[in-house]
Amino acid sequence: MTLHDIIHVVIINWKTILRITIGSAIVIFFYLWLISPVTYNAPVTVLPPAEADQISGLGSILSGSGAGDFLTGKFAPGNSQLFIQILKSRTAAEYVVRKNNLIEFYNEEAEYEAIKKLQNDLSMDLSKEGIITLSVNVSTGFLPKIFSNSDSIKNLSAHISNSYVEALDSINREKVSYKAKRAREYVEAQILQTKTELDSAEIELMEFQKQHKTISLPEQLTSVIQSAAKLKAEMVNTEIEIALLEPNSRDDNKNLLALKKRLNQLQREYEKFDIDSDDYLLAFSNVPELGMKLSKLYRNVKVKNEVYLLLQQQYYKEKIQENRDVPTIDILDEAIPPKRQVSPRLGYNTAVGSFFVLLIVSLFFVIKEKKISIFRKEKS
Repeated sequence: MTLHDIIHVVIINWKTILRITIGSAIVIFFYLWLISPVTYNAPVTVLPPAEADQISGLGSILSGSGAGDFLTGKFAPGNSQLFIQILKSRTAAEYVVRKNNLIEFYNEEAEYEAIKKLQNDLSMDLSKEGIITLSVNVSTGFLPKIFSNSDSIKNLSAHISNSYVEALDSINREKVSYKAKRAREYVEAQILQTKTELDSAEIELMEFQKQHKTISLPEQLTSVIQSAAKLKAEMVNTEIEIALLEPNSRDDNKNLLALKKRLNQLQREYEKFDIDSDDYLLAFSNVPELGMKLSKLYRNVKVKNEVYLLLQQQYYKEKIQENRDVPTIDILDEAIPPKRQVSPRLGYNTAVGSFFVLLIVSLFFVIKEKKISIFRKEKS
């Protein structure tokens, strides 16, 4: 059949086609309005991690921050992509299911079945700025105007979205606290060791001064020793970072490589103090033997003291972080009960359904006319 023939068939049967289409549109409309489940969702938007809220310290090394982050205090407990993976996790879904009693809502006997349905209804979007938009489709049953309370479903959709953010915050806080605990325990062990060494060094220096009646070193030599001690303490600090990160990292880890590079730079700076083969701070070739011994003892005390002070500061930072109970997630827009349903869209869905009915009915008459034409040809 040609296009002209098809148009001719449609024009001939247009009244029947139109009646069927209008009738179908009415049926579709009332089905969507009265029978079809209604779906709501309430979006919540989460800001990406901000530097102002990021933790600092050795916990950042466990989390993979840059080498300089330990000294500058910058740390990212996660990023938007990591947040999305956490939100998709079974742990987050479990939190939401239990908080909102979704086993009963989904009419399931097992929790994992309710979790599976919840994860299927979850949708997320990530903007180029790192802002996460999360929503969960919550649907009524059939005949919603009779058997469902639309206001309760709207409220539930908002509660579920906000619960997901609570789950993200809870998981993230637990993760950050665990890293801080590991770092705190490591630093605590280093403090005990360093304190013991410092006490021994101070006692040895005091006994030497009493025995030889020596009180102090020349001011210039003291200044050089103090500068070298600070550099040595920084080297020890970097070595601690490497020791904490290395067991759980690959050899090509960028943070580990940056730390090792920094340690090499510090060692080169340290060598400028003309270190001798015994790793003394200074080669005191021009210092009398008694002064040389005093310098070594004084050097040892200064180094241990610098390291001890640094570890003490870090210990309290990690202890505070471990016990900190403040939100780690910034919400841009909290979920609120939606005013409108997301599906079905009565006008749009009715129009689309009616259009397909129109096409199918028209096709039916075209095929019917074609068969009649073929039959007439065969008969003639």
